[in-house]
Amino acid sequence: MKRWRRDLLLIALLLAAALTLLLLPRPSAAGAAVLVVQDGEEIGRYPLSEDRTVSIGEEAYNLLAIKNGAAAVTEANCGDHTCVRTGWIDKTGERIICLPHRLIIKVVGGGAPDWDAVAR
Repeated sequence: MKRWRRDLLLIALLLAAALTLLLLPRPSAAGAAVLVVQDGEEIGRYPLSEDRTVSIGEEAYNLLAIKNGAAAVTEANCGDHTCVRTGWIDKTGERIICLPHRLIIKVVGGGAPDWDAVAR
């Protein structure tokens, strides 16, 4: 019976520790600019501090909006619209990718991202 109580106490402590780590505030590394790369070549770099709308491409186009320190693709004529559904990005290392248009929009500058690796 004592062993069962110790096991229960250990489980409760581990859950409390996990909850504490989950609720701790994490510092965010807000980016300074967005880098626009198409077909592997940089075609633009825009500061996140200036609100603007940028049209990327002509026939195959994406509309990049920069507002309140964040960027998003608000309109595109690609087939799946994954780039539009990605939403707003503002932290260093975050990306919006449009595969049909071979386009990558990446937040750069402003320090290192919160994470150092991704494991799957």
